[in-house]
Amino acid sequence: MPTTHLLYLHGFRSSPQSAKALRMAEAVAAGAPRVVWWCPQLPPSPREAMARVAEGIRDWPADGMAVVGSSLGGYYASWVQARRSGPAGCPKAVLLNPAVDPARDLARYIGQPQTQWHRPEESFFFDPAFIDELRALRVPPRDDPARQLAVIAEGDEVLDAREMRARYAGARQRLVPAGAPGSDHALSAFDTDHLAAVLDFLDLAD
Repeated sequence: MPTTHLLYLHGFRSSPQSAKALRMAEAVAAGAPRVVWWCPQLPPSPREAMARVAEGIRDWPADGMAVVGSSLGGYYASWVQARRSGPAGCPKAVLLNPAVDPARDLARYIGQPQTQWHRPEESFFFDPAFIDELRALRVPPRDDPARQLAVIAEGDEVLDAREMRARYAGARQRLVPAGAPGSDHALSAFDTDHLAAVLDFLDLAD
């Protein structure tokens, strides 16, 4: 079934103003204007973030929705996909350099003031409770390449590409070799190298 509702989840310290989120929004508006698009600003608390998302997509059709997540948003996207799976179907998920173990990786930020990349005037503290909240959102890997697409930069300077490849071994994978243009955490060549493939995978309703 074509995707009629599309959720985009940004990463840690990011926002709906990220380059990939904005480009996805533009592409959906231009090519599939009837698709419901939602890219919420996620609060720092993982529990609150997913409560907001769950409420926002509560009435979305499980067999017609899809989720795209970048970095920490990829970890969240896996949870959303697992939560919405059921007899009526399950959403497609696109994981862009997805975080595999954010509870481990973000522990070093506990108690430190953090700023958002796109709103540096705003800051928040990474609470110790967030670590347990992240662990509570972990879901088992899927083995469903028709439902998951992982775009992984082997030159990612923030996350371990080997962990991403192993965690999403059952997904369809697009690998960007280390040293190739755009093989970084931001997937800086997303627009030219991956956007078309992502849109094709999502099969947006026209």
